[in-house]
Parts: sequence; C-alpha cells; structure tokens
Amino acid sequence: MKIPATVITGFLGAGKTTLIRHILANANGRRIALIINEFGDMGVDRDVVNGCGFEGCDEDDVIELANGCICCTVADDFLPTIEKLLNRAEPPEHIIIETSGLALPKPLVKAFNWPEIRAKVTVDGVVAVVDGPAVTAGRFADDPNKVQQAREADDNIDHHSPLEEVFEDQLLCADLVLLNKADLVADADKASLSATIQREIRPGVKVVETTNSNIDLNVLLAMSAAVEDDLDARPSHHDGEDDHDHDDFESFSVTLDDVTDPAALEDRIKAATIAHDILRVKGFVNVPGKPMRHVVQAVGPRVDRYFDRAWQDGEARLSRLVVIGETGLDRAAIARALQG
Repeated sequence: MKIPATVITGFLGAGKTTLIRHILANANGRRIALIINEFGDMGVDRDVVNGCGFEGCDEDDVIELANGCICCTVADDFLPTIEKLLNRAEPPEHIIIETSGLALPKPLVKAFNWPEIRAKVTVDGVVAVVDGPAVTAGRFADDPNKVQQAREADDNIDHHSPLEEVFEDQLLCADLVLLNKADLVADADKASLSATIQREIRPGVKVVETTNSNIDLNVLLAMSAAVEDDLDARPSHHDGEDDHDHDDFESFSVTLDDVTDPAALEDRIKAATIAHDILRVKGFVNVPGKPMRHVVQAVGPRVDRYFDRAWQDGEARLSRLVVIGETGLDRAAIARALQG
C-alpha cells in the first residue's frame, strides 16, 4: 500500500503552520512526517512546530527545506528527502508537506511520478489554505476575464501580479480549500468572497470555512485523490514553462536586544508593517526573567505572540525576527523601527 502525502499550500500567514499543529494535536499516535519549505533565513516554522509539545512532534520527523521554493528545487532537495523517509526502518504512515507561500503545487505533484517515488507514495490531496480577510480586502482579488479584456485593450497594462498568479494556481490544483479566519469575515462579505474562490476552483472541489485552521482530520487526510494521476485536469498559469520567477520577494533577519516589553515590540511591528508594506514578520525573542521562548508571528498589522517552550540548556537566547515582503524593502529603516 502506498503512503499518502498531503500537500498544504497557501500564502504567508494564511494558517498553514496552525493547521499542521492541529494535525499533530489530533494524530492519535499516527506516524506523521512533516516537510516544511521555509521562506527566510532561519527555521522559524520548523521551530514553532517542534515547540508544540504534541505526540508525534519528534524533531526527527520534521524536515526543513530552506534552499528555496520547493517547486524549484525538486530534484536537489525534495526527492532525496522523500527517499530518506521511505528508507527508514519505520516509514511514516502519512507525509505532510507545507509549501512556502510562493510555491506552485503542480510542479511539486509532478515529482511524485518519478519512478523512485511513484511506487511507494501517492498524493492523497492538495489543500489550499485561504486567508479570508486578506482576499476580502482585495489583496489577491482576481477576475481572469476582466484581466484578459484589459490586456487586449492596452498592452502596457499589467493587471496580474505574481501573488495573484500563484494564488490562482494554488486554487486550481486544490482538492480542498480551507477558507480560514472565517470568523473575521463579515457576513455581508461572505457571498462575494465565496464567488471569488468558486471562479478559480475546479468543479466538485469543496470549500470549508475554518477558524484557526480547525478541521476534522477524517476530511483532511482521507481524500484518496491520487493527484499525480490527475494533473491534466489541473490547469496552471505556468503550464509549458520550465521554471518561474520568485524575485518579487525578499527576506532578511533583524537581531534585537533582549525584549523587556513584548507589547511595545508588538506596537513597533504593527507600525513598521504599515509604514513599509511588510507581508510578514516572524521569529523568537528573549524576555528577561522568563524561562520560556517568546514566539512572534505577524501578518500585516495583525500580531500573534506567545511563550511556546523553555529555552534549552546551551541554547543561545537570541532575539531575531525574519521580515518578508516584496522586493525593495528598506532594510535599514525597518531594522531601526523594530529595534526601537
């Protein structure tokens, strides 16, 4: 019997890592391996998962691919990682792959047709996690027909940003869409939000409203879609292309002194994201007098922070944040703003 794999896609801050923590919390002893494609220069998402404290959250079962977008490094990183998992004395019972917000799912799924993989693993399903409030606000709004009409009318107008194209590709490849943060979407906006998503997904694909990425695992991990055999039915903006360009994004890290006032840091993050149009800030900080590591995750001006685990013996109590945004960030100004 083939080992099922679930591919989780979605933009930065949509709720992918929260979904993974939910999966681990409800795994009930099932052996789950996680492959996390981190975007940034330190393994924040991996460390957040490792710090969860749930059964099945062993460090050896969490593998980070930090050498770039997973769909661009299939041969160099992803395939060898899958092969190592399969060659374990006790292979995983389910593989969860969290892609970066920039990854196109279709090239990744194609890799499961490689002879070394195909006989042992099947893609059980592709899950797209959608940030409901962000789409409602128009950050990833799209209408392919209107865009095509505009392009035909004026060749100098470009109405498709890379964000929009990737967003559409993720929906086009999905077997299940999680409309996350549904509790933050006004009832009056839900019809138009649903229509936006329905325009992009394939017939029969289910859209489930979630809060904090909470969903029954019997729905999430038992789709039996065999996606690798169904690629022709999943169109992509990048069909026929050998690669794609992610140069529209950049990330860098900022080192801080010990954070004596986490609330003040939160205020600085909120102000910096507004002033510099930052997409995401994530990292860990040391709060003097506290034995536990303080996690900081921000999407736009929305900041979540909490203590996740005790600092380990010999672990450097550093305060570092990763900043992610579109190319052209004023790194020096952002660093000054965050450092205070």
